[in-house]
Amino acid sequence: MSDLPQLTGPSSGPAGGRTPRHLILLLHGVGADGNDLIGLAPYFARVLPDAKFVSPNAPFPYDMAPMGYQWFSLQERTEEAMLDGARMARPILDRFIDEQMAALGLGPADTALVGFSQGTMMSLFAGLRRDQPVAGILGYSGRLVGADILADEISVRPPVTLINGDQDELIPASVQPAAVNALKDAGIEVEGHIRPGLGHSIDPVGIELGCEFLARVFADHG
Repeated sequence: MSDLPQLTGPSSGPAGGRTPRHLILLLHGVGADGNDLIGLAPYFARVLPDAKFVSPNAPFPYDMAPMGYQWFSLQERTEEAMLDGARMARPILDRFIDEQMAALGLGPADTALVGFSQGTMMSLFAGLRRDQPVAGILGYSGRLVGADILADEISVRPPVTLINGDQDELIPASVQPAAVNALKDAGIEVEGHIRPGLGHSIDPVGIELGCEFLARVFADHG
């Protein structure tokens, strides 16, 4: 495990200035970096003032531009290629989650994963295969990789909320119903929201839905 890439990136909070009681990991999409999602922290901090937000850069340089990072290559967008990529990146993300929890003295029930696009793919892939469930997984503008093998590989069942835009030109909202059904079939409590007029982005309503979800899953864990 020592040869795995070490992730770094911006962090924020807790907004209340107290000892962190929650950990929110923000996983960006392909071609971006940790700064892309750390701006969500002030919004989520309204309902989670004692949360530490950490937004790591993905482990590999983006291979289709001179800037940005990726969890895995999307030059080939077949299901098999994306599944191979998610498998390769999973131990890197798993170790980072473990390190961040240990650094704050927090456990899986105190931790949530929030992803955007490829970050959603990774949040779902890694988050459903851990030893213990995180409090919840919130995914924006993403998709479920490996739906057909999920029933065989799933090990934990944290609640999930997925939010997609019906004008998304990169990941069409039409992929969401199949993801919701696959997650439900695997025994996961899942909500799916389609935002009208929204492209590959996050809108104010999506942020509010995310705030409600995060507040709820942490309340459920006391």
